[in-house]
Amino acid sequence: MKRIIYLLILVVVFCYCNDDTKNKKITINANADSLNLTTIQWVDTTFNFDSIKQGEQKSFTYTCINTGNKPLVIKEVRPGCGCTVADYSKEAILPGNKGWVTANFDSKRFCDLVVKSILVISNTSNDPERVLKFSGVITNCESNDKIVIPHEPQ
Repeated sequence: MKRIIYLLILVVVFCYCNDDTKNKKITINANADSLNLTTIQWVDTTFNFDSIKQGEQKSFTYTCINTGNKPLVIKEVRPGCGCTVADYSKEAILPGNKGWVTANFDSKRFCDLVVKSILVISNTSNDPERVLKFSGVITNCESNDKIVIPHEPQ
């Protein structure tokens, strides 16, 4: 009997803890943000670094222009993997001005053709989530192959 009472108390507590105000706040913030949307034009969205030796690092800078009439804010930049470190314009980019995203790629774990990406999230109506890409060939790779001596069946 005590177990049933405890179970009912837990159910009641969980029902009251499920508060919809979190969802309402998100909706309100989304509506407020829509008033501050601008437009963006990317000058470059892809880079091909041709070829580099394994272990070398390569940097690229992507450029964007605020083509709208509100400040452009790059909210977040997410590299596709741990091999790339990205930086970006942290300050608001005024209408008509340029912003940037820089990628620093470390090739030490790669060989042959690589294609990598960076996701850029901004307060734009025409391109709120842009994928920037870069590619190239990694040469002079060290072999990780182990010599395996096959065993003879007995």
